[in-house]
Amino acid sequence: MAGASTSGNMSTKLAKVKERARREPGGRFHALAYLINEAALERAYGRIRANAAVGVDGVSKEDYGQNLRQNLKGLHERLVSGRWRHQAIRRVHLPKEDGKTRPIGISTVEDKVVQQALREVLEAVYETDFLPCSYGFRPGRSAHDAIRELTGALYREEVTVVLECDIRAYFDSLDRSKLKEMLRERIADGSLMRLIGKCLRAGVLDGAEYLEPEEGTAQGAILSPLLGNIYLHYVMDRWFETEVRPRLRGKAILCRYADDLVIGFERADDAERVFRVLPKRMAKYGLELHSEKTRLLPFERPYRGQRRSKGPGTFDFLGFTWYWERSRQGLWQARVKTRSARRQRAVTRIGAWCKRQRHLPVKEQHEGLVRRVRGHLNYFGVNGNRRSLQGFVYAVRRVWHKWLCRRSQRAPMTWKRFGALLERYPLPRPRICVEIWGRA
Repeated sequence: MAGASTSGNMSTKLAKVKERARREPGGRFHALAYLINEAALERAYGRIRANAAVGVDGVSKEDYGQNLRQNLKGLHERLVSGRWRHQAIRRVHLPKEDGKTRPIGISTVEDKVVQQALREVLEAVYETDFLPCSYGFRPGRSAHDAIRELTGALYREEVTVVLECDIRAYFDSLDRSKLKEMLRERIADGSLMRLIGKCLRAGVLDGAEYLEPEEGTAQGAILSPLLGNIYLHYVMDRWFETEVRPRLRGKAILCRYADDLVIGFERADDAERVFRVLPKRMAKYGLELHSEKTRLLPFERPYRGQRRSKGPGTFDFLGFTWYWERSRQGLWQARVKTRSARRQRAVTRIGAWCKRQRHLPVKEQHEGLVRRVRGHLNYFGVNGNRRSLQGFVYAVRRVWHKWLCRRSQRAPMTWKRFGALLERYPLPRPRICVEIWGRA
């Protein structure tokens, strides 16, 4: 970080870095650390959520911002002199659909600022390198784009077999030494590499236990999604485009959102060949496919005259379930619906929230419920999924009514009274927010 500049238009400098990265796909950058100046740190602070969870030091964003200018100046001086050290990451465990937990790392506000500034620089370099098959945690790309691309391939009948993949404990398993080798293909700035290394080597405080993992990157850390994308760009995306696809006899499509990915094939023999070699490819980079969740699935459009009421099996991707369904005209169409486990998890979480907040005024409960219901509808509100949305809103009404009935020892709220309450405090109606094919 020695000699880092604090002047100039940073967005212009980043744009120049991005332009050079696009112009020189094999070029290496020898000077990037100077981009992390006080202005970049201030931008990074502004991107942190106001209600973000606190790290091991207990300092919130509001607390850190009370003396922001001096705090950022001191942080920058420590970065320049090499005295900055990433504090321990506080680990919390969130419940998963299968009853297990997902470990999430929470950094301090100051460490989040550094990671945000690092991400800004790395994105300028790697956004031009990432391939179109990658959709997760990238500017201007979303899960809906991946869903739309996959659905389009099914409608064009370019996919008859689906390889559904699940990488076991991805963020905890990636090989740091190999990740650094990948980064060095583009980054020759030793100061920036040392800064990334400090973020990777941060210790973890899990309750009263202090750990220093030798592999992986903390899931939940601001920098982790980008580092994970870079890793799978080399392990999966580039390998699939340059080595796998040219050897296939038919068409194939890879859709990846972070570590969640599916591959669609036109020919079954191509799918079987990739299915055999993929575990070896992952193992070469310290990754393992979940044997129970990784499978080949025939997913060919049923014949027009086929009499059976249901199409082939189903597969899951990004919280949705894909299946074949007859249209009103009797034609088979690929459809998506909310994965049942995801819908149930959303209802369970809202029910737990209603239980905790049941003694608040109804108006405040309603405001919180509207935010949660609208967030679900905004993501899952794709055409063809209206029935799942209706079932979700109906279930939310029932759990709200359940906990309103338990506010006191008085007589429970009747459905008639609850209906009147809903007229005054209505929940969002199911609606289609995103089109993934044609018209709803």
